[in-house]
Amino acid sequence: MKTNLEEMDEWNYTTVTEFILLGFTDHQDIKAILFVLFLAIYVATLVGNISIIILIGISPTLHNPMYFFLNNLAFLDLSYSSAITPKMLVNFLAERKTISFTGCIAQMYLFASFADAECLVLAAMAYDRYMAICNPLLYPVLMSHKVCICLVTGSYLTGSISSLVHTCLIFRLSFCGSNAINHFFCDIPPLLALSCSNTHTNEILLFTLCGFIQTTTFLFILISYACILCTILRIPSAEGRHKAFSTCTSHLTAVVLYYSTLLFMYLRPSSSYALDTDKIISVFYTVVFPMVNPLIYCLRNKEVKEALKRALERNVCCH
Repeated sequence: MKTNLEEMDEWNYTTVTEFILLGFTDHQDIKAILFVLFLAIYVATLVGNISIIILIGISPTLHNPMYFFLNNLAFLDLSYSSAITPKMLVNFLAERKTISFTGCIAQMYLFASFADAECLVLAAMAYDRYMAICNPLLYPVLMSHKVCICLVTGSYLTGSISSLVHTCLIFRLSFCGSNAINHFFCDIPPLLALSCSNTHTNEILLFTLCGFIQTTTFLFILISYACILCTILRIPSAEGRHKAFSTCTSHLTAVVLYYSTLLFMYLRPSSSYALDTDKIISVFYTVVFPMVNPLIYCLRNKEVKEALKRALERNVCCH
């Protein structure tokens, strides 16, 4: 015959088979407004990034390394937004905002994999601009199609391996109490906060591994642009300086927006986590920025605007 204490201990250590995503709010009116808002953002994300992928594919003038990387950036934005937003939209309408244990593993793995890969692709784009402006004579050799494929492949592989390590270690932890995740998707910090195991190793790994990828790529981008700036300032004509720098402004804008929130989220001690605040910050790099990136590159990039204009003119002529 089990005592009440034994029965309680057995209940506390029952294996979790699903999680509840608390999301943003329980107020029905606010949930309806947020659903419409995030649905509009997600549709704009799909349209914008798919349009960039198609535009680069059909425009011969955009078949160069810079737009090869932009193509992959659009794919990554589309991918990690799609790993999170559809489930978030469903939960705005569902009575039980649950996600299965397996679904939570998959969501966390996909998001972390694509987010890390995006950091590396942004660094590859900075390297491409550095070679184009600082070493124009060697640019065709050093940025050949084979080199570009290797850089992108390495980005995807590194992101996948880093994400796999985090995912495997987190889901070896015990979740023996509440299964309610104070977030709108399965992210690493709220899952660590939910675990009843010792998460010290996970926190160190999160800080070092994510820190290595995010910090090194960010520093590499800063150094690349410092060299680019020095080279641009040595160009004698104002028109030449403007033309050289105009090829970098879109990428630099995307880097500042993306890293400003990402570094804040993952490069700080767990004692400073404030999950309600973190949810708001997470919205920007998971939902908003994938929509904003196509606008940045279309509005600030002359070649993209001209290619889009030609594509629209061809479409009108065909009709």
